[in-house]
Parts: sequence; structure tokens; C-alpha cells
Amino acid sequence: MKLVKAKKLRGTLEVPADKSISHRSIMFGAIAQGTTTVHNFLRAEDCISTLNAFKDLGVQIEDDGEVITIHGQGVAGLKAASHPIDIGNSGTSIRLMMGLLAGSNFETTLFGDESLNKRPMNRVMLPLRAMKADLNGENDTEFPPITIRGVQALSPIHYEMPVASAQVKSAILFAALQAQGMSTIIEKELSRNHTEEMIRQFGGKIDVTDKTITLTGPQQLQGQEVVVPGDISSAAFFLVAGAIVPDSEIHLTNVGMNPTRTGIIEVLKQMGANLTIEEEDQQNQSADVTIRTSNLQGTVIEGDIIPSLIDEIPVIALLATQAHGTTVIKDAQELKVKETNRIDATANELRKMGADITATDDGLIINGPTKLHGATVSSLGDHRIGMMLQVAALLTQDDVELELPEAVAISYPAFFEDVKSLTLEGSD
Repeated sequence: MKLVKAKKLRGTLEVPADKSISHRSIMFGAIAQGTTTVHNFLRAEDCISTLNAFKDLGVQIEDDGEVITIHGQGVAGLKAASHPIDIGNSGTSIRLMMGLLAGSNFETTLFGDESLNKRPMNRVMLPLRAMKADLNGENDTEFPPITIRGVQALSPIHYEMPVASAQVKSAILFAALQAQGMSTIIEKELSRNHTEEMIRQFGGKIDVTDKTITLTGPQQLQGQEVVVPGDISSAAFFLVAGAIVPDSEIHLTNVGMNPTRTGIIEVLKQMGANLTIEEEDQQNQSADVTIRTSNLQGTVIEGDIIPSLIDEIPVIALLATQAHGTTVIKDAQELKVKETNRIDATANELRKMGADITATDDGLIINGPTKLHGATVSSLGDHRIGMMLQVAALLTQDDVELELPEAVAISYPAFFEDVKSLTLEGSD
């Protein structure tokens, strides 16, 4: 696929709904009592995988194209699927469902596509086994397919997280909601907190003090109305595009501004981006953001900010190729177990386009600014790598050919069309 180029970008976009909240809205609605309605649900492949998985588990879910309606009957209302459940490419789905199904009274097998089936699950399996959950990967490995044999007597856990991972934390929290007694999770670094917030939203009780989370189970949740804000991970591609493409101004509406997710905003400010935030809605944690072409400076990105921008690091690396000086990204080992090894994928694909970028054990070193040129590049089946490469292509005069562009539909089916709309508006 030939990627879009641009002399400038202008216009207004509402980015797709938040992927993390969309996943969790289905899960919480499925295990709550009563009706849950979800507005602005992300109808991308990963989230549809979650929705279909819970239909397979006997949950009545309706979608009229505008609102998702979930008729929950509690965890006890889930029923054994008649076949192994296909999760597609969704790491969020499989990891969170491992915890959610650990306390069921039936057996479930979860599997994914070729990429997902190579992703390790031990970081979830080990703490869940400590809670007396019964789950195994294929041939007793840590890789999918994962078979969960539900046990109705889960034990609480005191667990110090070895890595900062919202997926691992959320899987434990879903199991803790069903366990007998108080569970404590101590985070290594603060990670995105959508699960904690939604436990409260659905009427549950949870205490969060600094990096310590306590929850006493079992708990019964109640159906709610959920309005999903725009996904800052999707917005990040346009924030970077607006900052690095000459003569650009992009206005993004309804961007999710949960403070555990806004590391990309902090890094843009740190690098000197011309960025303004308006129309802040504290209740829904959203705002409008305008980004303009910016004179950027290299920086160091490390430590406790990393979990709040882990999914944005590939496009932040691209941003750094256009900044003056050296940018160093550290403490991002988590990127190695995403859809691809995103450290290596980012470095290898951007180098094909002329970037001065080096992969390290836990991050990247980028020298800028560099002039990018045309090349044949690949998403490697990873949606965020594919979108990052389209933003990079905007800067080139030569053609950029993208292999495996279909991966982008996992989180943002209309991405290429939205990019093109900004180039058309900016073509006068």
C-alpha cells in the first residue's frame, strides 16, 4: 500500500473511542447484575473480539450501531462456551479474561492469531495460580491457547508487581473480585487505572493509596451507563503529525485525559511542542487538544512516566527524529512483549527511511533532526507500527510502500482515511 504524503495538515478530528475502556466496558457489563449501556464504543477488531467472546460465554449483548446494551447476570451468569474462543490479536482480551474466568465453574480455552499465540502469559498465570486458579498454556507452556478451568474458591493474594503492567494488574483485580478475603497489589510504577475506576463506577469497593491497591472479595457489581472518551493512544499519531509536518494545525476533540495515560502530552510539552488544551471535562476525563508545527528539542524519557506512554513510544521515537539533539528512551522493556518487539520494530523500520535510531536493551536512542526518505516498510502485523510509519511517510518526498497495512484496523479502522482528510483540508 502506498502511503499518503503531505505538505501541511489542517483540520479537526474526533479520534476513535478509547480501546482500553471499550474492552473493560464489555467485561464489567458482562459480570455485573442488570443492564449496562455503552456509548461511543470502539468498533475495532480487538474490541469486537472481546464483545464476541462474551456472547460465546452466554451474555446477551445488543448493538444497534450507536449503543451497546449488555444484559449482565453476574459472574455466575456466565456459561461455558461451546468451542474454544478466538480472541484474534487482542492481548488485553486474553490477559484480562484469564483473571475474570478464573473463578467460573466451567472450562474455557482462549486462543488468538499467530502473533498473539507467540505472546508470553506467565506474568498473568503466576499470580493467578498463587490465587489457586487452574490455567495452562498449550503443552504446559506459557503461550496460547490458554485453558482456564474455573475454580469457585479463589484465594486472595498479596502481590508485588515485578513489572508495571495494567493488563497483569487488571487480571488479578478481576480474580480478586471473586476471591474470599482481601487482596493487595503493590505496583512497581503506576500504570493505567481504568480497571480500578470502573470497579468504583460499577459499585465496587477498592482502595488505592499511592502504589498500593486493596480489594476485598467477593463483590457484586451493578450495571451502569458508560460513555467512552476518545483514545489518547490514537490521538498520539495526530499529535506527532501536527508537531512535525510543516505549516500544520490539527484540532482533536474529546481526547481521553486520564492522568495515567497522558505521558505523551507531558513529553510533547517537555520537547517544546506548540500544544494547547481546552474544553476540559473533569467528569469524563476528556478535553480538546490543538497541536501546531513545533520547534522540538531532544529529551530523556525514563522512569515512572513510561507506563503512561508505553503504547505511544513508537510514534514518540518518530517525533524524536525531527527534534534537535539526542532523545533517549529508557525503562521500556515492556515493548518487547507487545504485538511485535516494538523496540526492534521501531528502530529497524525507521532506519529504512533514514532515521538515526539505535535499539537498546530497554529502549531507543534517537539523534535528530533527520530527513526521512521513501522506502518499503512493514507494519510487521502491529497496528501501532503501521500507523507510526504512515505519519513518517507524511514527511517524505518519495513514495513509502507499507506492507501488511491491514493490521491498523485492529485499533483504528478509519486511520488512513482520517490522515487523508487532513491532507485534503491542508492542500489549498
